[in-house]
Amino acid sequence: MQFSAHQISALINGHIEGNASATVTGFAKIEEAQTTDLAFLSNPKYEEYLYTTSAGIIIIGEALQLKKAVNATLIRVKDAYSSFAQLMEYYQQMKKKSMTGIQEPVYIHPSASIGKDVFIGAFAYIGENAVIGDDAKIYPHVFIGNNASVGQHSTLHPGVKVYHDCLIGHHVTVHAGTVIGSDGFGFAPQQNGTYNKVPQLGNVVVEDHVEIGSNTCIDRATMGSTIIRKGTKLDNLLQIAHNVEVGENSVIAAQTGVSGSTKIGKNVMIAGQVGVAGHISVADGTKVGGQSGLTKSILAENTAVDGTPAFDYKESLRSKAVFKRLPELEKKIKELEQAIADLHKESEAFLPKN
Repeated sequence: MQFSAHQISALINGHIEGNASATVTGFAKIEEAQTTDLAFLSNPKYEEYLYTTSAGIIIIGEALQLKKAVNATLIRVKDAYSSFAQLMEYYQQMKKKSMTGIQEPVYIHPSASIGKDVFIGAFAYIGENAVIGDDAKIYPHVFIGNNASVGQHSTLHPGVKVYHDCLIGHHVTVHAGTVIGSDGFGFAPQQNGTYNKVPQLGNVVVEDHVEIGSNTCIDRATMGSTIIRKGTKLDNLLQIAHNVEVGENSVIAAQTGVSGSTKIGKNVMIAGQVGVAGHISVADGTKVGGQSGLTKSILAENTAVDGTPAFDYKESLRSKAVFKRLPELEKKIKELEQAIADLHKESEAFLPKN
């Protein structure tokens, strides 16, 4: 596909400096781009490449002052990074629109409802009373269980499993290998030391505009629903336990585990390898540092925490700085102890003897 600077500028509401008829056919990093590529500059560290790149068109910020002449056609916008991402998404959607039809072999139950302009890849399984919305893309080896639904314009990449009764909203992307609706980890201990499985009768609800990374597991609720609210972004390799609720527009990075019945608020940011205890609440706007352990509820909004157990972020940084100095502090304490002992001996010499 080929796009001109004029077409690109219209899509992102930009201002052109240079040849409005310049065309590109692909995307590339500014340091690697060729004349047929579109690039962007948002990080000042890469500004040097603006003057040496071979890119045909470059998206830059409105406030950037040029230090040298630039060969490429420039498109100025308020936020270069967001505008470039918007164009990449538009390009991706155009490519997806060309993917329609049902490949063979597949299994689609006669009671399943299949929308318009849907793509279903080979070896997919669509269960009884399942619903696939218009323009959904179901890649090969995807399993969609009985009474499950996938909303309009949603994409399930290869190997995704959506268990029975689970609901996937509109404009949702689920990457390869993710499992939605597996049983929650519920086992009742018995007096003889064994465990009886507690039936997991609920489901998972994934609302609109959610993206879920590869090999993430979201367990169905014991009763009711495990809920991922709209706009949330989940990374690869996450464990979301039964009856968890993740609020709108929250982001959780890779290798984080959220234990059962925990409620995470809106606009929460959780870094990688965080452990979240069960049955706690995390207030709106909370930020959690990497490898932290949340063991109790965070009630104050817009709090930043770090460490295990997690506490105030700035205090955590100060504690870590002190921790690094412990060998030095230990040495000083021993020197002080020795100095005190020496003073004690000297003082004894002046005391009257019985």
